[in-house]
Amino acid sequence: MTEDHSSERRRFSRKLLTLPADRLKPKEQVPNRDQGFASLSNSTAPPAGANVEYQSVKGILHERLIDEMNEQNVLARPDDELEQFVSDFVASVLENEDWPLNENERRRLGEDLVDETLGIGPLAVLMADPAVTDILVNRYDDIYIERFGQLEETEVRFRDEDHLVRIIQRIASRVGRRVDMSSPMVDARLPDGSRVNATLPPVTIDGPTLSIRRFGRRRLKSDELMGLGMFSDRMQRFFDLIVRERKNVLISGGTGSGKSTFLGSIAESIPRTERIITIEDAAELLLDQKHVVRMETRAPNLEDQGRITQRDLVINALRMRPDRIIVGEVRGGEALDMLQAMNTGHDGSLTTIHANSPRDAMSRLETMVMMAG
Repeated sequence: MTEDHSSERRRFSRKLLTLPADRLKPKEQVPNRDQGFASLSNSTAPPAGANVEYQSVKGILHERLIDEMNEQNVLARPDDELEQFVSDFVASVLENEDWPLNENERRRLGEDLVDETLGIGPLAVLMADPAVTDILVNRYDDIYIERFGQLEETEVRFRDEDHLVRIIQRIASRVGRRVDMSSPMVDARLPDGSRVNATLPPVTIDGPTLSIRRFGRRRLKSDELMGLGMFSDRMQRFFDLIVRERKNVLISGGTGSGKSTFLGSIAESIPRTERIITIEDAAELLLDQKHVVRMETRAPNLEDQGRITQRDLVINALRMRPDRIIVGEVRGGEALDMLQAMNTGHDGSLTTIHANSPRDAMSRLETMVMMAG
C-alpha cells in the first residue's frame, strides 16, 4: 500500500483533528429552497471554526443521507441510480451548507459516501489492494489483513459498532439474508465473488466481526507455482500424467495451505474436449477449459427455506453428463456421493479435504461417508 494512503488513513483515524481557520469555508446566508433534499432546510451545520473530524462530518452526513433515501424509497433502485442520488445529495450539501472541510476532503466526500452507501465503507481501500487476500474485522476498531501470507494490523477503523453493523446488514440484505440478534451469523458474497462471514453479539462477545476472503482475478498457473518452488519439474510431469490418465485425486492440507490453488493448477491437464462440472460452497476455481459448468451451494432464505447443499449438487451433477466432477472441498455427506461418482464412470474427478496428513485425510473421509447416513 502506498505511503500516501498510509498517511491519509493515519490522519483520518486520529481521535481529534484541529482544523485551522484558513481551511474553513466562510459561512454564507442561504435562503430556504422549496425543492431539493428535505433534510437540508431543516438541519443545522456545525458552526465554521468548530473542531470537527472529517470522519465525524462524514458520519453525520451519511446518517442524513440514509434517512433521505428511506423517505424517498430509493434503496431498492439500481446501483447507478443510487450513485447519482448520493452525488446530488453531496453537491447540495457542499453548495448550501458550511462544513469545516478543506478542498481535498470535499472532493473525497462524494466518493466516500458512495462507498459507505453502496459498498463496504472504510474497507474499500483494503479491497482495492490486490495483494490483500483476507480482511479480518475483530472489532470496529481492530482490523487486520493478510498480505503475502502474513497478518498485518491496519489503521482502518469504523466509526463505532453501529457503523460496522450497518455494513454487515447491507452485505447480507444484498444476497437475501438476514442478520440480527435472532440470527447472529451470516455467510454471503460480495459482487466481486469475495466470500464473507459476519457475526453479531452474543455469538462474538466483544462485538460484531466481519471476515472477507478474497479470490484473485487471475489463477496461478502450474509453471508459476513451479517457479515459486511449490513442486519440481518431475512432480509437475507426474501430476499431468495422473490427471490425463483419469486417476481420482484427493488433495489434503490445512487452512490456507494452497489446496484450491494446487487443484486449479493440476486441472490444467484436463483435456479441453471433456465436460467439467465444478461444485463449491463459494465459487472460486478458475479453469482454462471452455466446457465448464460452475455450481454453487445456496444458504436458506429468511424463512429458512431453499437451502441447496453440496450433496444436492453432486447428485444433480450426475444427471448432467459430466466427464469430470470437481468438488472444491468435501466436508460432509457429499463425500459418499463423490466416491460413488468416481467409481461409476466419472473417474478422473478431483476434490480437496481439510486434513493434516494423507492418513488423516483417509480417516476424515471415512467419517464423512458415515455422515451420509
